Amino acid sequence: MLQACISNSEDQLRKVEKRRLLLRALAPMAGRKVIQGDVLKTELPYFDICVANIPYQICSPLTFKLLNHQPPFRAAIIMFQREFAMRLVAQPGDKLYCRLTVNTQLHARIFHLLKVRRNNFRPPPKVDSSVVRIEPRKPCIEVKQEEWDGFLRIGFNRKNKTLGSIFRQKNVITLLEKNYRTVQALKLSQEDLLNETDTKMDFSSFGDDQGMEMDDDDDEMEVEDGEADEVQSEFNDKVLGVLKEGDFEDKRSSKLSRQEFLYLLSLFNKAAYHFYNVFPLFKSILFL
Repeated sequence: MLQACISNSEDQLRKVEKRRLLLRALAPMAGRKVIQGDVLKTELPYFDICVANIPYQICSPLTFKLLNHQPPFRAAIIMFQREFAMRLVAQPGDKLYCRLTVNTQLHARIFHLLKVRRNNFRPPPKVDSSVVRIEPRKPCIEVKQEEWDGFLRIGFNRKNKTLGSIFRQKNVITLLEKNYRTVQALKLSQEDLLNETDTKMDFSSFGDDQGMEMDDDDDEMEVEDGEADEVQSEFNDKVLGVLKEGDFEDKRSSKLSRQEFLYLLSLFNKAAYHFYNVFPLFKSILFL
């Protein structure tokens, strides 16, 4: 059906297909180029529009592969597992609002088009689906991948706790202090640090091998021993001072917009606090 809907297009059509059984059926399509291979491992050519009904286990990695594609495409119309799709379009305060939401909406506008019930398929799958439209933002918003993702991981570790509570945790303060001392020891200004490497986002690792893995514990991740330990120190007071400066101490990640996350990160960076080397804090990493 998908092929029939787009087969009359006068524009050049390219299709990536992994299954050998379908290659024969696709071969007679005049003026169409069929690329055999795994779409996650295939270098995609230039394209303007992407239309896809994909295996649900590759929802996350494919989404970020597309968002990382250069030059940016105009739009992608994709059918996802419904829960994944609703995470993409969630708004601050929604139950499904999470790191996935903020990461994707930072770089694209995403619209929910329609719900597709499981009984519309034969045989019916176990879950419902949804079709969404993804439009990359132009110009793109440039952030440092490692720091941005580390910042969000800390914020969404307990997304319904106040940021003041999160940034009193011993492991978080230890991480920030270590990064701060490293920057000072190397005598790098904030501008030097942010311009040291290419600012282009690379999403390729965000969804690798994660599939549609969902966390049932309200998007919370386990932290190494000492996660609940709160510390009182001069450095901790300075970190909390950043939160107070932006009026974030009593706010929760579950209710912050992407603009507020960007603003808060800029306040931390202004004070020379950075969010590198966050991954060792967590026993398990789920892309949510």
